[in-house]
Amino acid sequence: MTTALIADDEPHLATYLRSQLTTLWPELALLPTARNGVEAAEAIAAHAPELAFLDIKMPGLSGLEVAQGIEGATRVVFVTAYDEFAVQAFEQEAIDYVLKPINAQRLARCIERVRRVLDAPAATDDARLASALQRLAPPLAAAPAPLRYVRASQGELTHQIDVADVLFFRSDDKYTCVQTATGEHLIRTTIAELAAQLDAQQFWQVHRSTLVNLRFVAGTRRDELSRLFVRMRGFEGELPVSRAYVHLFKAM
Repeated sequence: MTTALIADDEPHLATYLRSQLTTLWPELALLPTARNGVEAAEAIAAHAPELAFLDIKMPGLSGLEVAQGIEGATRVVFVTAYDEFAVQAFEQEAIDYVLKPINAQRLARCIERVRRVLDAPAATDDARLASALQRLAPPLAAAPAPLRYVRASQGELTHQIDVADVLFFRSDDKYTCVQTATGEHLIRTTIAELAAQLDAQQFWQVHRSTLVNLRFVAGTRRDELSRLFVRMRGFEGELPVSRAYVHLFKAM
């Protein structure tokens, strides 16, 4: 039986979508509705549903951020009020969109498409998901010079850290951990802010919470569930790679 999650901070829309899915796809097993992006990410990590209907604009994490953080095989259908630019980005077999207000006929076509792609090869799905997410991102203005240093306070002492010496950045609750070969420091700059300031040729985002320095990438590993992990020189642990970023390592 296929399991699915609905995530929407508008209760009446979530209730309507649930009722329509129950009618149009009786065999679908629906998890409890997630009321925001954080609940959605936690539910997907805990239950690994085959399908997630994600509202794009939610508190905590947007639907795009939730999708970028998926590490398993969960497929995504975005529920969106975006204009035609965003709608066109989803005209692919691997993922789909449902435009608000939800139309029952459009939802029925979406279900047909989703049921076809549930059996599609995972690698094809990964590439299409990454492509759609990239096309949804707003156009970027000309970037300033890449960030050279970050400053991290520790008591009365302030450390100036050369980003060339950083193995990876990883968000941790309210802070971002700056990991070097000699230790870690905490800063308040978010991963999104760092990604916009760092050299994209040197630092790759591999998860919504993680940026890695390619200079220190030692290799990758897949587990028995085909999830990808990256190993860093000078660091004993492994870092998970979200499905949306797996394609970055295909040529390595």
